[in-house]
Amino acid sequence: MSLGGEPERDDTGLPPVHIEIPDDARDLDRDVQAYRRELRALRRTRRRDRWHGSLSKDGVALPLLACCLVLALITGTLLTVFTATSNRNASLLPGSPITEPARSGAPGMVVLGNQSLPDAVLTVDGAPLPMQSLSRAMLVLVPSDCGCAGTFRWLAGVASRASASAFVIYTPATKTEVRNLYRQLGSRLGARVILAEETDNVLSPERVPTGLPADQLTAILVAPDHVATWVSQLNPRDNQALLIQGLTGQPA
Repeated sequence: MSLGGEPERDDTGLPPVHIEIPDDARDLDRDVQAYRRELRALRRTRRRDRWHGSLSKDGVALPLLACCLVLALITGTLLTVFTATSNRNASLLPGSPITEPARSGAPGMVVLGNQSLPDAVLTVDGAPLPMQSLSRAMLVLVPSDCGCAGTFRWLAGVASRASASAFVIYTPATKTEVRNLYRQLGSRLGARVILAEETDNVLSPERVPTGLPADQLTAILVAPDHVATWVSQLNPRDNQALLIQGLTGQPA
């Protein structure tokens, strides 16, 4: 203020300020409440800034995201492993027939695992051979009019690779056709392929387990523990690892 007391600018350059001091302090209540509201708003802003800072790049956001990513990777890996293991062992589980996925355009194999061997007696070169005594063997059931010479020869090769004996089964209804097929392939089948007769029709194509196609070439895979796996709808383009597993009892 100037020395004369007029509301003019003083030497400091500050603008004039009009200040009224009330006689009653209660007149300042509104100003006090506004001041307190401003303080509360300021405190809320500071708290929000602190939370924001803790979740920023210098806080816990990145470690939290990293943990989520690691958990997702572990979960995906475990699901992949369990799924692969389940698919590999599915053919050995009891229950309904399982259709293996088609490969290279071939129809999928139909598999029925964990079956008991039929109570039947085979005749090999005039001598009886109880099926219950077989181990690490393949029994091939050939239906009438199958036209399956290529698949038959492929199965003989699979049995040879698994060091298993292959028995070609014929019944009174299929005797002529199976003998002709066996004679047609001749030495290409190998020494382990044995012609066997089953006269009680226990292994006739019409008596295959429910769910397996009766008009398809069917193989009974006998593991070393005498547990049988029935496989039908075979094709030389199928994955032979499943068949070798059924003969050896171990993954190929």
